[in-house]
Amino acid sequence: MTTAATTWIIFRRSMRHTLRNPAWVVFGLMQPLLYLVLFGPLLTRLGGAPGFGGGNSWRIFVPGLLVQQCMFAAVFVGFGIISEIRSGAIDRMKVTAAGELGLLLGRMVRDTVVLTVQAALLVSGALLAGLRASFGGVLLAFALLAVLGLAVSGLAYGLALLLKSEEAYGQTLNTLMLPTLLLSGVLLPLALAPGWLAGLAKANPLSHVVTAERALFAGELTSSDTVVGALVALALAGLTTWFGLKAIRSNGS
Repeated sequence: MTTAATTWIIFRRSMRHTLRNPAWVVFGLMQPLLYLVLFGPLLTRLGGAPGFGGGNSWRIFVPGLLVQQCMFAAVFVGFGIISEIRSGAIDRMKVTAAGELGLLLGRMVRDTVVLTVQAALLVSGALLAGLRASFGGVLLAFALLAVLGLAVSGLAYGLALLLKSEEAYGQTLNTLMLPTLLLSGVLLPLALAPGWLAGLAKANPLSHVVTAERALFAGELTSSDTVVGALVALALAGLTTWFGLKAIRSNGS
């Protein structure tokens, strides 16, 4: 069976499971919506602050929320594959004609589709709240977010397949997620940070993706920030897909 066929079969299987249990999708959207409603209005007077470009503060806040939503939505998919490992579902799939890359990609594509739907709902709410952004830039921002979603999903599956324990996986997430998000500038632009903190943030790949998302919302489709963020996201997606594939091949061996 080809990788494309396996990917499609696993995607449909995973999507059916998601549609039968949509509660986690809805609850996953609640946190960014709460930020949008309860935190976003506090930024309306910061249009002239460094990093806000003297324009619509929602163009800074919403892209960061999208990246934060991507991170939280994608990393938690690892818990699902741990239960599949425990039930023996992954081992049964591996002994069929299904390719291992397809077993991984099918799930990653499902996660990215769900993430894109959540992002569209979030942006729709932000438009009602006062967001003004480039239409073409928003579409490209969604594409960049999808690539980031693939990257984070691949990392999540790789870690979960190696750890095989909800407790160990949860502790690993807590250790990695907080510093990664704090050093990415998802809520406030890093132009507000002191020099030492801004220097640390530059070493965080996620900060470049956040910057690119904000540039796209501002209509800067070909700026250096956009190009760098896109290249970083593509590199991360390739690296984590390789990592996830190695993990699924080693599972059970």
